[in-house]
Amino acid sequence: MAEQKTLEELRARLSAIDRELIELVAERQRLGRQVEHAKRATGHATRDYRREREVILGVRNHAEKHGVSPEVAEKILRLLIQSSLATQEQARVVATGRGSGRRALVIGGHGKMGRWFVDFLASQGFAVEVADPAGAVEGYAHRADWQGAALDQHLIVVATPLGITADVLHALAARRPSGVVFDLTSVKTPLRAGLDALVKAGVKVTSLHPMFGPDTDLLSGRHVIYIDLGSKEALELAQELFAPTMAERVVMGLDEHDRLIAYVLGLSHALNIAFFTALAESGEAAPRLARMSSTTFDAQLDVASRVAEESPALYFEIQALNDYGTESLTALLFAVERLRATVRSRDAAGFRQMMERGKSYLNTRPQPGREPT
Repeated sequence: MAEQKTLEELRARLSAIDRELIELVAERQRLGRQVEHAKRATGHATRDYRREREVILGVRNHAEKHGVSPEVAEKILRLLIQSSLATQEQARVVATGRGSGRRALVIGGHGKMGRWFVDFLASQGFAVEVADPAGAVEGYAHRADWQGAALDQHLIVVATPLGITADVLHALAARRPSGVVFDLTSVKTPLRAGLDALVKAGVKVTSLHPMFGPDTDLLSGRHVIYIDLGSKEALELAQELFAPTMAERVVMGLDEHDRLIAYVLGLSHALNIAFFTALAESGEAAPRLARMSSTTFDAQLDVASRVAEESPALYFEIQALNDYGTESLTALLFAVERLRATVRSRDAAGFRQMMERGKSYLNTRPQPGREPT
């Protein structure tokens, strides 16, 4: 009985510590907002990589002195830093918002990325209206059909599925709205005619590709790509929206975007689809493979599992509607065939060459979290 009571006491103490930890996290977030205010007042950047490095090294040393794994301590601290940065970024967006009471219309605002933009614009002071037959977004004005209403907003965001976005752009071109217009699609070549129609109609238009998903709460290390369609005003307004965040803003042409996206999205999606297709058709049961998993297999399986949960319709559009889509698929086919031929011929030197070339190529990529030079 005494042992049972001791166990209960220990569990009660653990629960108390858990609550104390949450309270400390909440205090850390409050301090994060104060830090953001101080940074903004003194003109300091939101993220200080040198300071992060010092803090992480200090925590690792402190953890080791107390018998705590430095790796575990670092993981916990990085999560707290991410949370603090997200809090600071959100505070900066609100404080330096570009909306100032201006009005915005989000066509397709009921979708996941549309909702992200609805909240993002509202946080900057825009009065946001959602136009979407799928339904309203709580807290915002709504209409099912935007085409019968006046288009006098300062900003119109087209967040519709790729398959219908071109038609929406053509319809907007016919209406010639006075505000800035931009879409959010992942592939741009299918929109070429619609975007050209807007340009010819004299509409202030650009095209955005947020390189992150709707669950993203911190834009550090993320990119927003802007397609320059000749309207300086549209490009500047669209870039100003993300100026308070830590997102990298990149401007490029429409064809350049889709050539690169064929590899950044098309190739990575295809690789994972091929991976889980090969597993599904291997005849080996998933539970049996799980019992023999490795670090590399588990990491790849985790990514592939997330890809498998995505929309097949969207992923098919990214593959099939990009004018440059087959380029990356052909490159993948040739790479796999080369690997297969190298293994079948027992060409150790060729295999080593592939590995070394890959290592050399990947080493040229900036590492996430590395202090900029």
